[in-house]
Amino acid sequence: MLRAVIFDFDGVIADSEFLHYKALNKVLNLHGVDVPKEVHWERYLGYTDIENLQAVSDDYNMNLSAEAIQEMARQKAVIFKDLVQEEAAILDGVENLIELLRRHQIRRAICSGAIRADIDQMLAGSALKEAFEVIVTADDVQKGKPNPQGYILTLQKLNENQTDPIKPGDCVVIEDSHWGLEAAAAAGMHPVAVTNTYPVEQLKEKAEMVIARLDELTVEDLRNLCK
Repeated sequence: MLRAVIFDFDGVIADSEFLHYKALNKVLNLHGVDVPKEVHWERYLGYTDIENLQAVSDDYNMNLSAEAIQEMARQKAVIFKDLVQEEAAILDGVENLIELLRRHQIRRAICSGAIRADIDQMLAGSALKEAFEVIVTADDVQKGKPNPQGYILTLQKLNENQTDPIKPGDCVVIEDSHWGLEAAAAAGMHPVAVTNTYPVEQLKEKAEMVIARLDELTVEDLRNLCK
């Protein structure tokens, strides 16, 4: 039975994947490394900032210490904040789906590999500021997607102080990458892919349903996934 929809954030709710890439690459450029966009999309997009920087350090023989990676992540956050003020936007169709879920009293949460400060900044001033009762971010987990830790924690938080707990199979997850789809499936939830970041061909094998925009989804679609 459908009881909750859990959203990834970057590339699902906000048009921000490219901004994360730009901010990370600006920091990496200071260390003499430039990661092409297509490489980032293929290898690193699903990672948290720390995981991304560690992977780039390994792949490009940067030999960065844990302290250096933490400092670079802080620098990236500052750059990202400036970029968001200029470019970030809530994706078309998101508000329509959120309103539909509200009308049908379906609970809503976010599980993202971004840090909480980035998400709060992008939601601030939008119609979605109060739309989600639970937000789990990279700050809350030790392992990013495709590890299911984030989705398991999101469900735990949704079930706090509830006498009738939601089961994993009662949840639909909306993701834009195969990392997130794999994480949702590993958590026992129903993964839906939106083609904001990757084409259908790269998502369909990992998803129970693929859409181009969030407002294509109906309550009937979501309930059928949870039968």
